[in-house]
Amino acid sequence: METRGIRNFFQIASMVMLLVAVALLAAITTMHFAIHGAEVQVPALKGMTVADARSETAGLGLTLDVDNRYYSADVPAGHILSESPEAGTVVRREWKVRVAESLGPQMVEVPDTVGRDERVAALELRRVGLEVGATARLPYGKAAEGTILSQDPPAHAQGIERPRINLLVAAPDNQSPDGYAMPDFIGWPVATVQAQLARVGIRAEEPQFVDEAVGPVGTGDAPPRLPVKPGAIVGQTPAPGMRVDQHTTVKLIVAK
Repeated sequence: METRGIRNFFQIASMVMLLVAVALLAAITTMHFAIHGAEVQVPALKGMTVADARSETAGLGLTLDVDNRYYSADVPAGHILSESPEAGTVVRREWKVRVAESLGPQMVEVPDTVGRDERVAALELRRVGLEVGATARLPYGKAAEGTILSQDPPAHAQGIERPRINLLVAAPDNQSPDGYAMPDFIGWPVATVQAQLARVGIRAEEPQFVDEAVGPVGTGDAPPRLPVKPGAIVGQTPAPGMRVDQHTTVKLIVAK
């Protein structure tokens, strides 16, 4: 009788343990599907039209955001140039996938806005399908307030990357500048350039010194070509005319 009671006890205990194991397995399975069921892989969108890409991402529970537009000679207008996160990345549903849209080849002529009023320049840029990019204001008493002093890219530029034109605008003499147009420093002594940049609070990296080949002085009627002096600037980034401010780091290439 006692043996039968012990056997029944172990049978009941085994049954309870089995039920607990089944419950744990069910809970783990439910948790697995709850977590991984909310995850999807980012699809390959490059080359798709924006409309098709939007439909593809919406079907996976993702959001598509076109946050940049660039000119491209290779990808037709209205198609996707790049995406972030990259295709194949596992993300949660409702994740935002950012893409860049192609504008096709550059078909517009960049107008010359220098000397124009800021509002007139903005209207002219929009009329040809361009946008006003970064705008910097420079105290400049020789031009009326609001006059465009320089632009980047320059007028008639070809092969520009995006449809945005940065403008440097004249401000009253008593106003603090919020940016400058990058001067053309080619040929200047590096020490002079560093002093000029430091005076307006713009940082320059350590100069990169390069060997500058000495070419022929000149033959026949050609004007003589003077050799580059050691310590002279032979390259710079940003390029002349681009907007720079206290957050810009200037790179200088200097002749040895």
